[in-house]
Parts: sequence; C-alpha cells; structure tokens
Amino acid sequence: MASGGMGDTLSGLLAALLAQGLGPAEAARVGVRLHARAGERAAQTFGYGLGATDVAHELGGAWADLQGAMQGS
Repeated sequence: MASGGMGDTLSGLLAALLAQGLGPAEAARVGVRLHARAGERAAQTFGYGLGATDVAHELGGAWADLQGAMQGS
C-alpha cells in the first residue's frame, strides 16, 4: 500500500464520501476501512506488487464486504 497512486486513490475515495454527505470524521473512518479492505482483496488476487489501480478495482467488492459485515452484526 506504499506505492505510487495509493494516496490518490484514498483521497479520491474520501472526497467521494464527503460529496455524498458524510462528515469528515465518518468519511475518514469509512474511507480508510474501505481502502484497506480493497487492498486486502487486491492482494489476494495480485500478491505483492499490486498497484493503485488494482485497489481501485476492488472498491466495489470491499463495499459489499463491509455492508455484509454490518448487516451480520
């Protein structure tokens, strides 16, 4: 997660959450968790050397994972 573009992916995600009406603290909590989960999913597919685009492609799946976890709790 320390490769070029990862911060851009995270900041874009945070901006999108803010634009949808989340407050800054909530956007930060949700955004960081989504970004991390997307990274976990991408690592399962690509292993070491994954890039920001790989993480971005996993955001939808990460969102579904987190929604499922929230509904199960």
